[in-house]
Amino acid sequence: MNRHVLSILVENHAGVLSRVTGLFSRRGYNIDSLSVGVTENPENSRITVVVYCDDDSIEQIIKQVEKLCDVIRVVELNTQRAVFRELALIKVETTAATRAQIISIVDIFRANIIDVATESLTIEITGDESKIEALKNLMEPFGIKEIVRTGLTALCRGNNPIKKLKLQ
Repeated sequence: MNRHVLSILVENHAGVLSRVTGLFSRRGYNIDSLSVGVTENPENSRITVVVYCDDDSIEQIIKQVEKLCDVIRVVELNTQRAVFRELALIKVETTAATRAQIISIVDIFRANIIDVATESLTIEITGDESKIEALKNLMEPFGIKEIVRTGLTALCRGNNPIKKLKLQ
């Protein structure tokens, strides 16, 4: 099973997200990551979906999503033609003895400390999945109190927006 990232441009109406995600669940596919937000045009939203399946299945999924009402465009993104990002907030246990060490690791990752408490630091990191996993792994020995991650979000590289991309 391969990782597939779909960028789905939809009309911004109630129930669209439910119809799109329902299509995946009805066919037995688990959505690994989901990110949704309004676009530059408030009448449209973009849904970014990460799903693991074989190549034949993703072609069927794309065809079925395209048939849904309110779906404007579906594009499968890959690392050559898109930029991928994810956001994570990580709350790490800290003491006076470990605070400087944690801060120096955070700086190396170009992450930010967004909250400081007596016994914890909250770190904000943006990047691809491997960057976030690497920071998370380095913070585990200090003790992660909480972690939350957004779904993957992506945009096509270059000058053309999703509406003008040539479909494969």
